[in-house]
Amino acid sequence: MDSQPSRRWRRLALPLGLVLTASLGLAGAAVASGQDTPETPKKDGEKLSYVVNTETDAGTVERVKKEIAKADGKVVTAYAQIGVIVAHSTNAKFGKEMRSVKGVESAGATRTAPLEAAGTTDVGKPKYLKVPASATGAQAKAKAEADGKEPLESLQWDKRAIKADKASKIDQGSKDVTVGVIDTGIDDTHPDLKANFSAAQSASCVGGKADTGAGAWRPFDPAEDYHGTHVAGIIAAPRNGVGVAGTAPGVKVAALKVSEPKTSLFFSEAVVCAFVFAADHGIDVTNNSYYTDPWLYNCSDDPDQKAIADAVGRAVKYATDKGVTTVSSAGNSSHDLAASEIKDDTSPDDGKPVERTVDPAECPDVPSMLPGVTSVSSTGAEDGKSYFSNYGLDQIDLAAPGGDRRYQTPKEPAKDGGVLSTMPDGDYAYLQGTSMAGPQVAGVAALLKSKHPDSSPKEIAWLLKAQAKSVACPDKYDPDGKGTYKADCTGLKGNNSFYGHGIVDALAAVKK
Repeated sequence: MDSQPSRRWRRLALPLGLVLTASLGLAGAAVASGQDTPETPKKDGEKLSYVVNTETDAGTVERVKKEIAKADGKVVTAYAQIGVIVAHSTNAKFGKEMRSVKGVESAGATRTAPLEAAGTTDVGKPKYLKVPASATGAQAKAKAEADGKEPLESLQWDKRAIKADKASKIDQGSKDVTVGVIDTGIDDTHPDLKANFSAAQSASCVGGKADTGAGAWRPFDPAEDYHGTHVAGIIAAPRNGVGVAGTAPGVKVAALKVSEPKTSLFFSEAVVCAFVFAADHGIDVTNNSYYTDPWLYNCSDDPDQKAIADAVGRAVKYATDKGVTTVSSAGNSSHDLAASEIKDDTSPDDGKPVERTVDPAECPDVPSMLPGVTSVSSTGAEDGKSYFSNYGLDQIDLAAPGGDRRYQTPKEPAKDGGVLSTMPDGDYAYLQGTSMAGPQVAGVAALLKSKHPDSSPKEIAWLLKAQAKSVACPDKYDPDGKGTYKADCTGLKGNNSFYGHGIVDALAAVKK
């Protein structure tokens, strides 16, 4: 039976029983940031993290660092190459004071709750697979090698939907290509991940500064922070006679951990760190199955939200310019991202949400709606749009299997409409969400980069769209017949609001 999703994976990954309810679409008035109230005296605010976005010349960056100190701030780290400085301060007027500094283009708090606050939330559990003895051990491995299929591959309807099983017979991808998973960390000790894991390209970016110490990239709590490990298996679980197969089983994966301990929130300073680290460490593709907390949409007329979008946008552009292809999940709110208005009652998610109505053209989902990012919607086992998936004409680039247990059933022998992949501590489980769709595309992007190593991110994105399987709009979309998830699909067969340019095609990537 489905239940209300927690805020932790409320937007991109839906474990068994976690479903978008209609309440995700309810909303009301706009929100004020509350960080720069004029009557609040200096130095008596809560300790918050800020991004200060400056001109990129060295002189300006150094001068702004001094101004940060004068405003009772402490520099955590500075990414001079993109003009983003991460700072902490208890000065309630810090953001306002920094925005008045010459050379500062935007500045704002990255969260609404103090740094010391770290609450926990109930999280619905994924559906773990009890792996039969016949699927493990030396005999299972020998049988898998003889059959040319992984022991659990028959349950992976998602890989057949994008022809990844057929693609693997031609080309499994190059070890010279790495996909960086910007997420909750990866359990690299998993027997179905360790062969393809790149420790040298992994780090924890929590707090905004890269930590490359051994194991820093692993989940804080494997029982709760399983998301990144699941995503990694979708991308690159090797064909090794163990468990499942990834979309690109021959490429490497790296972990770029950005989620806070206990809350699993993804703040902008960590996301900026991850993109810069990926760009500077030879990562070819990044997968981003999240939105940047605490705002579902970041509005340009709010100084804090503007600074978040600006900082992450600079980091994405830096990565793109260094050859990194960025793939992002479109979100699970069943929102039309091309609409003139969207109701949001989930932000900020690190404190008490306040109802507001936003224009997505002025309030992008970050990073999914940023320039240069390939945005992915989710489909189920029958190739229909997943009931929870966001959509939007010219906002969705591609679609991919993310699951839909409620309304779409896979063909035998697969029986679960979720996506099966790796979990911490050697486990396997089904999850559903656009979080599972994005890494399918990231895997195909890695196959394309393997075949066309000199291609730019723009060329990889173009190939993904050109090779996708076009899908026409359905005559109507109302999966429960009650209007709960009713949506209008607009556009043409080759480019529409549900599927973008179509469902990603792994076989085409290795053949053309």
